Amino acid sequence: MVESHVKKRYWEIDYIRGIAVIMMVVFHLVFDLHYFDIVAINASTGFWRFFAYLTASLFLFIAGVALTLSGAHAQRLLSNKEFAYKYLRRGFFIFLLGMVLTLITWILVPDMAIFFGILHLIGVSVMLAPIFLRFFWANLLAAILLFSAAGISMVREGPMWLLWFGVHSPDFTSFDYTPVVPWLGLILLGIFSGKVLYPEGKRIFKVPEREFPTRREVDWLGRHSLVIYLIHQPLILLALIPFIPDAALFI
Repeated sequence: MVESHVKKRYWEIDYIRGIAVIMMVVFHLVFDLHYFDIVAINASTGFWRFFAYLTASLFLFIAGVALTLSGAHAQRLLSNKEFAYKYLRRGFFIFLLGMVLTLITWILVPDMAIFFGILHLIGVSVMLAPIFLRFFWANLLAAILLFSAAGISMVREGPMWLLWFGVHSPDFTSFDYTPVVPWLGLILLGIFSGKVLYPEGKRIFKVPEREFPTRREVDWLGRHSLVIYLIHQPLILLALIPFIPDAALFI
């Protein structure tokens, strides 16, 4: 039998990513309600701060797992040069989308502009994927080192050109700040876990394939997470305009 070259999608990956999409939309709705003084809720501390970290962590972890699946498929079909170019091109596109958000937020809300957010980090990670995907235990070790560096405050205040690394001025604020330390660790942990759970892109555990309520809908969200990420915030703002003080400024 001839081996199929069609990339197999594992529904559980899309489903988990879809859950992360729902969590993202919920948090950004809560954040906007707080930011525009519509509801007296603090989205920057306590439960909602933890919820935001959990959402970002889930996104990045599952992105790492997905890289192992796409990488295993691509390695079977492409030369080393084509493989590297594929991820360089894809990662640069995602990073470029992040830079578009940087420009938009810098123009509209310069005090909270997104200079290195989750799209920037994922873009860089995808560009570097051909390197990461060569290793197994080294990814776990690097993830532990990144988490440890953040935990013991190895990353301190410093010049803004090191913003991507986790170094910034004391008064720096941003709507989304996801620097290499420690957040790249989540992607590396995802790559390591993907190699454990899906060696050579093949699932080694059983998952029920039967349908259940919300599966199709959440899977769909997971498959279109990038588009939803880009459009959900403008849609939330449009829905909230009638409740925002001085909303005429947006029209």
